[in-house]
Amino acid sequence: MNSLAPLDYRTAFDLAPIGLVISRNRLMVDCNQQLLDMFGATRAQLVGQSFEVLYPTHDEFERTGARIVASLNARGWYADERVMKRGGSKRGDLFWCHVSGRALNPKQPHAAGIWSFEDLSARRQVKADLTPREREIAALLIEGLTSKQVGKRLEISPRTVDVYRARLMKKYGAATTPLLVQKLLSA
Repeated sequence: MNSLAPLDYRTAFDLAPIGLVISRNRLMVDCNQQLLDMFGATRAQLVGQSFEVLYPTHDEFERTGARIVASLNARGWYADERVMKRGGSKRGDLFWCHVSGRALNPKQPHAAGIWSFEDLSARRQVKADLTPREREIAALLIEGLTSKQVGKRLEISPRTVDVYRARLMKKYGAATTPLLVQKLLSA
């Protein structure tokens, strides 16, 4: 018999090794300490707030929300890598984050969900001179999407995606898309 008392779900949630958020209508209903540490925030600064406070810009928040609705699979699962914004003493610092989770009802993706956040900043840095749109396109290129697929997700033309890709290639000194992705992953 184990001498440790059985853990309840709340303890498991609080001690999870990744940031966790329970949401309703894109508001954070609850989160664990790992998430608070990752974003440099207090519980009072996040619980009850819109996820928007975690995004670099309002447009990135809105476009990500639309992308989640469009990309949710039949079981309600979604995952991506995106640039997020820290608060507190690190206010405004941008970092790459892997976000995954699920909508509890796939027919109403933002009604209620559970989301995990993993800080990727130890492996990947955000270039300071990237625009919000470049950050979005970089994240989708990392996923292996083509210009046509990126354009469809972002509701822009594939040619516009190519223009942004060219800017990213210049900023990262990459001659090819695979080299750009490699540099994005190791930046």
